[in-house]
Amino acid sequence: MKQLMLGNAAVARGLYEAGCSLISSYPGTPSTEITEEAVKYDEIYCEWAPNEKVAMEAAFGASLAGKRSFCGMKHVGLNVAADPLYTMSYTGVNAGIVIGVADDAGMHSSQNEQDSRHHAIAAKLPMLEPSDSAEALQFAKLAYDLSEEFDTPVLLKMCTRVSHSQALVETSPRVEPPAKPYEKNIAKYVMMPGNAKQRHPIVEERTRKLTAWAETAPVNRVEMGGTALGIITASTSYQYVKEVFGDSVSVLKLGMTNPLPVDLIKDFAAKVDRLAVVEELDPIIEDHCRKLGLEVVGKDVLPMIDEFSQNLVASALGGEVHTGKTLSDAIPPRPPVMCAGCPHRGLFYTLNKNKCTVLGDIGCYTLGAVAPLAAMEMTLCMGASISAIHGFNKALGTESEGKTVAVIGDSTFMHSGMTGLANIAYNQSNSTVIILDNSITGMTGHQQNPTTGYNIKGDPAGKIDLEALCRAMGFNRVRVVDPYDLKACDQAVKEELAANEPSVIISRRPCALLKYVKHKAPLAVNKDKCIGCKSCMKIGCPAISIKEGKARVDNTLCVGCGVCEQLCPVGAFESTGKEG
Repeated sequence: MKQLMLGNAAVARGLYEAGCSLISSYPGTPSTEITEEAVKYDEIYCEWAPNEKVAMEAAFGASLAGKRSFCGMKHVGLNVAADPLYTMSYTGVNAGIVIGVADDAGMHSSQNEQDSRHHAIAAKLPMLEPSDSAEALQFAKLAYDLSEEFDTPVLLKMCTRVSHSQALVETSPRVEPPAKPYEKNIAKYVMMPGNAKQRHPIVEERTRKLTAWAETAPVNRVEMGGTALGIITASTSYQYVKEVFGDSVSVLKLGMTNPLPVDLIKDFAAKVDRLAVVEELDPIIEDHCRKLGLEVVGKDVLPMIDEFSQNLVASALGGEVHTGKTLSDAIPPRPPVMCAGCPHRGLFYTLNKNKCTVLGDIGCYTLGAVAPLAAMEMTLCMGASISAIHGFNKALGTESEGKTVAVIGDSTFMHSGMTGLANIAYNQSNSTVIILDNSITGMTGHQQNPTTGYNIKGDPAGKIDLEALCRAMGFNRVRVVDPYDLKACDQAVKEELAANEPSVIISRRPCALLKYVKHKAPLAVNKDKCIGCKSCMKIGCPAISIKEGKARVDNTLCVGCGVCEQLCPVGAFESTGKEG
C-alpha cells in the first residue's frame, strides 16, 4: 500500500513493521512525532521518559530482555543520553536497538546547531541517514537488521526537513521476530574495566566489518550522469543536488554516514573530473575524502552554518540560480511571542518589575527573554537554570542572593532540574527557584510528563507531587502562586528573595492552549476610560494593540486572564460577558 507520509511518521511505520516492541523517548522538535505516531500502533508499548538518558536506558533494558526497542530524541537530547550511548557501543545488544536522533540545522527550535554525526564517530556506532520519507521507513527496518547482525546499537539520523516533509511510502505488514532469550553474560554486559578492555577490540573489529559492508551496501549508491562534476552527498542535501543538477552530474548518495566507505568513494572520484561534497553543517564526509588523498570542493564554497537550499547549492557549484520571488519573500517576519493568556506572562512581568536577574531554562517560557518582558538573562540547556543560580550565588553571595532567581518549567524540572535542586539543598546556596508549572510539556506540543498524572495515551498514570518532592529534597520554604494574580506573585517573589535560606516558588496555572482549560469571557477596552498610557502593553500580550491612541483587544485571541486589567490605572478593561 502506498501513501503520503511525514518523515517522522514513516520512521514510526518502519519501527512497527520491523517488530519493535518498546519505545521510550523524550519529546524534542523535530523528533517528537516519531513517538506520537508510534503510539497509534497497539502492538508497541510507548512512553515519554523523564529525559533522554532514561529513555535510552529503558530501550537498552528491553533489548537486553530480547525485544526490539527504540528511543527518540533531538540532537541536544543525544548529549543527555551520551553516557549510556558510548558504553552501549561496548556491550552491544541482545535484540536490536535503534536510536533516532533529529538534527535541527537552522536552529528552528534549538539552542545550538550541532552535528550528531560526531556522536556516531566518537561512539563508534553505525549511523543511517535517510533523505526522504520512503527511506526513513526502509532505514528504520534496516537498522534492526544491522543492529542484530553486527551486535550494535544503530543511530538513525533525521533532520528537520526530512522529519517534517511528506513523501510517498510503501507500507508492509508487521513482522515481529521471536524474542531472543536473555542469557546471563557478565563479560558482555558488566562494563567494569577488566571486561570493558576485552570489549573494545570487538568494537574496532565491528567498525572494520561495517566499513566493508558500506562498500557495497544498497543504501550507498552511485547515480552516474555527467562526469564533469561528481557530488558526494547525503540526507536532505541529496534532494537539493538532484533538484539543481538532475542527471547533468554524477552523484554518490550515502545512506550510511558512519562508518564511511573507502573504495566506493575512491572509485567514484576516479570517474569524475571534479569532486564536490554537499553536506549540511560540519565537513564530516569532506574530511574523510581529504584523508583518502582526494581533492574535493566543499566548505570552501559552502557554509558550515544553517540549512542549505537549492539556490545555495546552485550558486556554490555552478548550477542555475532561480531569481524569482519565493513564498518567504512575501511573508513579513513574525517574532515568536507568548500566547495570549500564557500563564508565564504575569510571573515574568513581576520579575521584570522587581529588576530581578533571571537565569532561565529550555521551554516556551524562554520567550520571557523577548521584549517587552525582557526578563531572562541566561538560557543554556535543560536544567542549567538551577545549577547555574547555585554557582552564581556562591560566587557573588549577598550581592546577588536577594535579586536573582532561576526559572524552569515542570517538564524541564523533571528532566534535569532535580539534581541541581539537590545541589542547592546539599551545599546550601541562598537561592530562589521558580518552577513554572503549566501542567504540560508545552513547547513540543502538549506531551504529558511525570507531573501531569497522565501517560502518553492520556490514561491515568503516576503523578509526582512537586511540593512534596521539593520539601523531601530539603526545602523548608515551598509555596504555590497563581501567575494570573500579579499581587500574589509580587508578594511571593519579594518574600522569598528576602528569606535567608533556599526556597521554591511554584507558579501554577495550566497552559492556556490546553483543551480542557475553560477560559473567562474576553475583555474589551472602554475607549472613554482609556487614557492611552500603554501600561497594558508592558506584558506583550498579542491580543492587545494600540489603535488611534487607544488600547484595543482582539477578542478572538483574548482568554480573559485579567493580567492587563490589573495593570490599567483607570479600569478601562471590561468583560464582554461572552465566552471566548
